[in-house]
Amino acid sequence: MTSSTALPERAGRRCQSALNSFHAMHYFSPELSTELAKTGIEDSAAVYLATRAAAMGAVGPGAVTAAFYNFSHTLVARHVPHIWSVAAPRTVLDARLRVADTSLRRLMGDAALESAEMAEAARLALRAAEACTPYARPLFAAHADLPVPDAPHLALWHAATLLREHRGDGHLMTLLDAELDAVEALVTHTASGRGMSFEWIMRTRGWSEEEWAAAQDRLRGRGLLDAAGGLTPAGEQLRKDLEDATDRLDRAPYEHLGAAGVARLTELTAGFVTPAMAAGAFPADLFGKS
Repeated sequence: MTSSTALPERAGRRCQSALNSFHAMHYFSPELSTELAKTGIEDSAAVYLATRAAAMGAVGPGAVTAAFYNFSHTLVARHVPHIWSVAAPRTVLDARLRVADTSLRRLMGDAALESAEMAEAARLALRAAEACTPYARPLFAAHADLPVPDAPHLALWHAATLLREHRGDGHLMTLLDAELDAVEALVTHTASGRGMSFEWIMRTRGWSEEEWAAAQDRLRGRGLLDAAGGLTPAGEQLRKDLEDATDRLDRAPYEHLGAAGVARLTELTAGFVTPAMAAGAFPADLFGKS
């Protein structure tokens, strides 16, 4: 049942942030490279591309570039569709679910995964996801076609994935509306201090330093970036507007859950994520302007 109680400002964003962390830990786990290597996929870029794209089926590079947005098409085409000749999407999805299970158990412990709180969080997150819609949201829609796992911690991980991709698909709409191309979106996010660090972007997204510098020049021409590479007041306002617009496009699942449900889901998920992060779930240099 949808609550009529208005959500506090940014409550959905805070909830989604905790859920996104719960989802994203598996991308940085040693279990992922181990499991994907068993399928024959060993290159680190190919591992990520296969893992996140598999729900869409054996798609070509154009579909992956479109859905991921901030990856170089050259990098994507280097691995897609070849990865599907190495491991079928269903094989990758099965491996991914095993990784979610083993990495969450390592980071959180069996007691947390088997707790009443985990089962409650899964129920709340799945309820929120009921209000998500597939239209113009390819990554959400593809994952929504997958079955919900039985185990509560995997059901929460699945729901967190749905909610993460639903917000992400909507965020791409706001980037296009702001006329930020793939590299410009990365540059402004990193300059905000809230995106991935420059080193991680260069390591994973496939762009060259020349392409990065050219994007910075274009942004300076629009008055969004200063000479030192930081955001100007106009750039800061743009990033704020992007997040606010993303909140608006992503409000349905959290309005459906209601204020009390959103607060409880945020509390529960943060309670699982915080010790996992302290245990090293994410690299220390992943975020920031460095």
